[in-house]
Amino acid sequence: MAYTGDVDAGGPPDVRELEGLTVSKLAVGPMDNNAYLLQCRDSGDMVLVDAANEANRLLELVGRGHLSAIVTTHGHWDHWQALAEVQAKTGAAVLAHPDDAGGLPVPVTTLLRHGDTVQVGAAELSVIHLRGHTPGSIALCYDAGGHLASSPHLFTGDSLFPGGPGNTDHDPERFGLLMDDLEERVFAKLPDATWVYPGHGKDTTLGAERPHIPEWRARGW
Repeated sequence: MAYTGDVDAGGPPDVRELEGLTVSKLAVGPMDNNAYLLQCRDSGDMVLVDAANEANRLLELVGRGHLSAIVTTHGHWDHWQALAEVQAKTGAAVLAHPDDAGGLPVPVTTLLRHGDTVQVGAAELSVIHLRGHTPGSIALCYDAGGHLASSPHLFTGDSLFPGGPGNTDHDPERFGLLMDDLEERVFAKLPDATWVYPGHGKDTTLGAERPHIPEWRARGW
């Protein structure tokens, strides 16, 4: 069956084969967090995006493969409940932005800043810092070394969802920061076909969301 991105907590992962990279999306925990296991199709090397909950299911997804790193998209507790256990059992490096690293339950091995890259074997994802939901929220963009330039893949954590930006607690300054970063670092640089994998719920595309940016600005959240 074709990938849809529609997953339910307790249900099986949805798997998508990209050029150079396999994406497995799994919903975990009581807040239906999305965890994404990325695997290099050449080497088999793996990176987990958000060890959010249910460590046993995440470890089952990894299986006997080599998990080299765990990326935490931001510091909110529901995105790292399984981090300590998965890291302890795999020995994976822990990656996060410095502005959110201090709140994680394990030491961060590598600090990620805007413009850095994350390696998944031969595959490479670029780091996009999106301030506002939390100070150190990041997204990861994959375009297979430019081969997917017309349709990149973007893992946004809680910074962008179908229907708008992530929660900024109705703080005008935080909302403005997030909207500025989304417009300047995401919408201005990536095409409409960019597939968006959020931290909760269903996927979307930048093309589906772009027409609504003025509405988001007007409503203030």
